Amino acid sequence: MSPSACDHCLRALEKAEENAQRLTGKPGQVLPHPELCTVRKDLHQSCPHCQVMYCSTECRVAAAEQYHQVLCPGPSQDDPLHPLNKLQEAWRSVHYPPETASIMLMARMVATVKQAKDKDRWIRLFSQFCNKTANEEEEIVHKLLGDKFKGQLELLRRLFTEALYEEALSQWFTPDGFRSLFALVGTNGQGIGTSSLSQWVHACDALELKPQDREQLDAFIDQLYKDIEAATGEFLNCEGSGLFVLQSCCNHSCVPNAETSFPENNFLLHVTALEDIKPGEEICISYLDCCQRERSRHSRHKILRCQLGTWENYLFVCSCPKCLAEADEPNVTSEEEEDEEEEEGEPEDAELGDEMTDV
Repeated sequence: MSPSACDHCLRALEKAEENAQRLTGKPGQVLPHPELCTVRKDLHQSCPHCQVMYCSTECRVAAAEQYHQVLCPGPSQDDPLHPLNKLQEAWRSVHYPPETASIMLMARMVATVKQAKDKDRWIRLFSQFCNKTANEEEEIVHKLLGDKFKGQLELLRRLFTEALYEEALSQWFTPDGFRSLFALVGTNGQGIGTSSLSQWVHACDALELKPQDREQLDAFIDQLYKDIEAATGEFLNCEGSGLFVLQSCCNHSCVPNAETSFPENNFLLHVTALEDIKPGEEICISYLDCCQRERSRHSRHKILRCQLGTWENYLFVCSCPKCLAEADEPNVTSEEEEDEEEEEGEPEDAELGDEMTDV
């Protein structure tokens, strides 16, 4: 979880201007219309024992009541020998890449059960997430850790057990049970991205301005994104992960009738219909972004099965209406299709075309 986000709900803690300064590497970066930033620093609170930050009293209390009493390292937050710190350090050294499923989401699941008065309720809740076969679990572990670190799963299990063992969840701490838990989070974990800067940009888009003022503001924002890309390589949100029971029940379609989003700049996930949905009709979302959905059937299937290094370790072959309708298409990726068109249409400009395709 990003240190610039609430440890409970993931709401951004930085003001939009601070976010822009960090991402551009320009301490003097100033944003117009600062009043559009909704971050309330006067409401922020920290855990009195380990100093982890929250966006409000409500989040601090909710975390303490649900799981933080178990996970709070107290004055040992910087002690490398503390069991939880050893677990996190091992995770940082072996998982590939940093966007993949977080070991601390698994830790929070265990801590929630450990603190709960009704442990069976939470165990039943977690059991609602889909289970995979042993072979599928092995494939997920391979994708999350990669060839180099796959053998480190046993180290993670031992450290996980040392830090968090709970008798009511003893099956999660066995080699097979830990692999299953790891695969559950890898399959169902939903990435959560929040950004005070993004919220500020959306608020700017909604402003009613004179044409000249709108043009100037849009140009400023465009340049800001270019500066961020030059400094960080991409626009970076605060990032974490969560498990959402209803969202995890929604299957994928390349022609979805609903979409998921986090419009409140925290961990509250919204599922919004994209069209009228009839009673009894399945609600489908897309695991691909809008650009990926426009690629060839073969490209879409390749992404869904092999999207190593993201949260989307789906490992399935799509059979949605669009894929079935395109079943007779050649098994070539969109890039290969573009290359063929360039070679056939403009052989003299092939080198230029390749460079443009790469961009």
